[in-house]
Amino acid sequence: MENNTPKSGTGFFKTCFNGVNALSGVGILSIPYALSQGGWLSVLIFITIAIICFYTGILLQRCIDSSSLVKTYPDIGELAFGRKGKIIVAIFLYLELYLVAIDFLILEGDNLEKLFPNANFHVAGLKIGSKPGFVLIFSLMVLPTTWLRSLSMLAYVALGGVMASVILIASVLWVGVFDGVGFHEKGVTVNWSGMPTAMSLYAFCFSGHAVFPMIYTGMRNRKAFPMVLLICFIICTLSYGLTGIIGYLMYGESLNSQVTLNLPSKRVASNVAIYTTLINPFTKFALLITPIAEAIEDSLHVGKNRTIGILIRTALVVSTTIVALVVPFFAYVVALTGSFLSSTVTILLPCVCYLKISSKTSRNLRSELVVCLGIITIGAGVIVIGTYNSLKQIVHSF
Repeated sequence: MENNTPKSGTGFFKTCFNGVNALSGVGILSIPYALSQGGWLSVLIFITIAIICFYTGILLQRCIDSSSLVKTYPDIGELAFGRKGKIIVAIFLYLELYLVAIDFLILEGDNLEKLFPNANFHVAGLKIGSKPGFVLIFSLMVLPTTWLRSLSMLAYVALGGVMASVILIASVLWVGVFDGVGFHEKGVTVNWSGMPTAMSLYAFCFSGHAVFPMIYTGMRNRKAFPMVLLICFIICTLSYGLTGIIGYLMYGESLNSQVTLNLPSKRVASNVAIYTTLINPFTKFALLITPIAEAIEDSLHVGKNRTIGILIRTALVVSTTIVALVVPFFAYVVALTGSFLSSTVTILLPCVCYLKISSKTSRNLRSELVVCLGIITIGAGVIVIGTYNSLKQIVHSF
């Protein structure tokens, strides 16, 4: 196996950096809301989901190690269940990326509306409200970035993503300490009716598994991957947890779907937090759309046709914009992404694929079988309960 380790590749610290960026995203905004939905006891569920997702990340590594042909997550599905397995994994992966892109558009509309609440747009005699107007403007601004073939220009996003999370936490803490909000809310111990939403949002926060195979195969020393993964999960669990606790102590049951929407207007720290939130989706949007576009191009065998490539990417941006305008409920869309897609990709599929691949190598799996079946049961519960709850909330919001 030593020969498979790349001589050149990403070093330990850079890999940690990439891993933290993969795990830290827009989920940090909804963590306080998730905590307000589930109550203080849901912190135990948050930690449990973090541990499960760390373990399933290790399972993905073992699946890759079992065959030199495996490089991506869909490859793992193919090794386990043949062509059907590859297609199923790919569908869940690309659907997840698609819904996160929609989440980004809703997030931009919400936060820009908070900054400029009285903005109205007039286009061809039509009056467009501030939030839909900002969603459309963001779509037009981000569209050219999706046409770029080389993602090397977007590689600096990793630094931007990690820095954005740090600045956001610092800004929210500043508002609590220095801007007169304080930490006076006691919250509730447990809120069972909101627990499905909390579980779904927690699952969304740890959905970095789509890029773990790429991070692992690009490492200079692959043996260090479990340590890298452990460091990434500890950092992200602490940053998510800190944001959730600060936000819940500040605003309690009155928390909005994004903590930035609760921050007092016209305060410097509030504006810093919101502007930081706005930059992140702009830099990451193309990274979400590109894998979907490339998969469509491959299936249509038009990968080398630049014009069709631009048309496909434009169509994806247009369709995500339409969905964001029709279903403008950030928390519910994130919860649906977390329960139906993130839980499947991060909890269910790694265990199912690992058990199938390991059964072919006739390894003694007794203890791991019990753990994996337990995780599959938990994952199935989050998927069924969370998806039903999220869809019900979206329907009731119309």
